[in-house]
Amino acid sequence: MSKAVEENKMDEEQLAQSQEAEGTQGEVESLQAGESATAAETSNLQEENDKLKAERDALVDRLARLQAEFDNARKREARERNEFRDYAVSGAVEQFLPVLDNFQLALKSTGSAEQLRTGVELIVKQMEEALRNLNVQPVEAVGAVFDPRVHEALEMVERPDLPDHQVFDEVRRGYRIKEKLLRPALVRIVSNPQQKEA
Repeated sequence: MSKAVEENKMDEEQLAQSQEAEGTQGEVESLQAGESATAAETSNLQEENDKLKAERDALVDRLARLQAEFDNARKREARERNEFRDYAVSGAVEQFLPVLDNFQLALKSTGSAEQLRTGVELIVKQMEEALRNLNVQPVEAVGAVFDPRVHEALEMVERPDLPDHQVFDEVRRGYRIKEKLLRPALVRIVSNPQQKEA
């Protein structure tokens, strides 16, 4: 019986050694699989990191290009605005060059005072025509009711023959372009004490 027990014991030891060897082999395989998984994860992380760096570089490049385009557009807009202003000013100045020429001719004139006056009246008409071509209109003054939005009162004069607050004299003409006031008309207005009492 002791031989059978010994054999049984030997079988158990061999089984234990076999299981221990299998366990060690399993651990080795498990470690190798873990190392393989870690290497795969490291490789995947490296690829993802490279991909993110490439996207970042592309976005930085795109941002730099957009900033350059914006700066160019801003410079182009400023240049075009200046060119447009110069063009608009040249169109206005062109209207007044003949008027200036006629003033210079009038200054060189050796005619009588009456001839000079007639020449200046013609120049004033030419100037008014140039202003009309630029859509500049005079502000209505004499005979109109005083309006502080378009008139500037120089003085009030008592006149019982005219309505109160009526403009009776224009000292300096006012002008507007469409609805925009360029300068108010400088006027004298009526103060009628009889209408104030009533």
